[in-house]
Amino acid sequence: MLVSFNWLKDYLGDTKLTAAQAADLLGQHAFEIEGVVAKGEDFVIDVDVLPNRSSDSLCHRGIAREIASIVDKPLATDPLTNSPELTETDLIEIDIKEEEACPRFTASLLTDVTVKESPAWLKNRLETIGQKSINNIVDATNYVMFALGQPLHAYDADLFPQVAGKWRFCVRYAKEGETVELIAEGGKNEARVVELTGSELLIVDQSSNRPISLAGVKGGSFAGVHLGTKKVIIEAAHFDPVITRRTARRLGIVIDASKRFENEPSRELPPFAQFEIIKLIKDIAGGNNEGTVDKYLKAAQQPEVTVSTDQVNNLLGITISGEEMKKILEQVGCTVKLEDKTLVAKGPWERTDLKIAEDFIEEIGRIYGYEHIKSVLPEKISLNEINKKHYYSEKIRHVLLSLGFSEVITSSFRKKDEIQLLNALASDKSYLRSNLKQNILEALDKNAPHTDLLGADDTRIFEIGTVFQKDKDNYITEHTTLSLGVRIKSSGYSGKEDGVVKTVLEKVAEELQTTIDWDLEKGVAEVNLSELLEKLPEPTSYEAFTAASTISYKPFSMYPSMSRDIALWVSENTKADMVEKVLTEAAGDLLVRTRLFDEFSKEGKLSLAFRMVFQSPEKTLTDEEVNGFMEKVYTAVAKEGWEVR
Repeated sequence: MLVSFNWLKDYLGDTKLTAAQAADLLGQHAFEIEGVVAKGEDFVIDVDVLPNRSSDSLCHRGIAREIASIVDKPLATDPLTNSPELTETDLIEIDIKEEEACPRFTASLLTDVTVKESPAWLKNRLETIGQKSINNIVDATNYVMFALGQPLHAYDADLFPQVAGKWRFCVRYAKEGETVELIAEGGKNEARVVELTGSELLIVDQSSNRPISLAGVKGGSFAGVHLGTKKVIIEAAHFDPVITRRTARRLGIVIDASKRFENEPSRELPPFAQFEIIKLIKDIAGGNNEGTVDKYLKAAQQPEVTVSTDQVNNLLGITISGEEMKKILEQVGCTVKLEDKTLVAKGPWERTDLKIAEDFIEEIGRIYGYEHIKSVLPEKISLNEINKKHYYSEKIRHVLLSLGFSEVITSSFRKKDEIQLLNALASDKSYLRSNLKQNILEALDKNAPHTDLLGADDTRIFEIGTVFQKDKDNYITEHTTLSLGVRIKSSGYSGKEDGVVKTVLEKVAEELQTTIDWDLEKGVAEVNLSELLEKLPEPTSYEAFTAASTISYKPFSMYPSMSRDIALWVSENTKADMVEKVLTEAAGDLLVRTRLFDEFSKEGKLSLAFRMVFQSPEKTLTDEEVNGFMEKVYTAVAKEGWEVR
């Protein structure tokens, strides 16, 4: 979020902090800072507000409150201190059909306003943080949102028919197939019409049952404020964060307002936003305040949480007194009672993230300062037991790696299987895997075409992982499984793989000194490792491990490789490695592997056949490019007097 330092100073008062110092404090105690940039007579701080603090800190007042807490000074001006005094009106009526989805809805009516260009100070404030000025009414809604964190929306009241002298609105779920026309997105001239599934929340003009806004996500194009508008209705509400997030993500509408709603700002915030915007509109657009209607169906109480002082010190690794902990929590606005070694704390109403003991412990730690938390080396303790699963898994890995296998880690989720997830991660990850075999088969299919690049004759992989199944009573169980597979041809299973796999299985059984009942099918074998471990003797000590003397890493290319074969007649006394050296030097830097795959003698000559693999780290190579590399190879071969077969 882009934050104006001059705007912060409206709340901080006559602070001696510079923008850079304020950014440093925030970075040390609260948020990641992406940068500080001078902009005219102001500075813009790019603050990365994570979801755990987005309920109160996606606004200038929230960031200013953080700085004040860190330096232990009250805000000079805090618009959230005193309860707002709002005039009531009976000219607007709100009917909320879904209490859980919309526990609070406020609406204010202002008449005789003048819609025009915003004053320079307001345009400058918004433009400093990357927002485009629209008109004074719309800009006012944006200004208050970026000031306090409460999204607002303005409607032209004259475009709604009154019923019995009242404007009547309804908040309800959409009907399947219903449509709503949304305000045109930035840079587009046409409004967007979206079809709804029935899970979305709508704000509806009750006189016509016409959807006028996609609640919490985006306002409708109907009743938008324009230069001729004289009466405006300002909406500030609280919408369910989960419904908002699902709707916004499904429709691809992730904007400043929806981001704030989906992070659940406090239900107490709407009246404060109404108080501020009424003052602002009267100042920049004139007009009369006809009052506000506040439909508050379900309040959310801040929980009172008990925190042990010993728990704080033990979890953070510090030693401070209960009085110091109490003072720190009071710095961030909490009300705290200290009873012996127990803190009874309640967060300020805008901090909807303070719910459990660990939340308050985190507040103490970050305000106290992470630099005061010293690292402590744990005491050495003797090893009392050997992990049987780890011990035998390492023995299995050792033998398989020595036989040319590579270990893979595949996803625990599948598109279809036995056990379905209640909340799927993705459409192709809706089920837990019941075996490793299918994953190994898919991995073989993907990797078999790369044998040339890897310099291998075949593809060999294995995995040791957890699988999930249902027992006879339909309870979910899990166990560890070992699966391994071989693929000889890139085109798929050839039938020769089973023989290779059986030889490998014998080696594994020999290493473990037991018989193993493998499930073998199409070059892939699997066994329940948890059951197998029960038959094996308890280990008494881990085997010695010798680390490699040198380890090097190199990034791999994301682009496909291309292979070329070359077979040569050379004299019988010519060494293959000397021929390979000539080929490699001639081929250039994009040659990544050269492998001798055939050799025989005939009539006093030696035939050598090499496979040369080319790959670029920057792009996909073309046939023409690779042919050009090979022409250089043929030229070098001709100079040596070798004959290309």
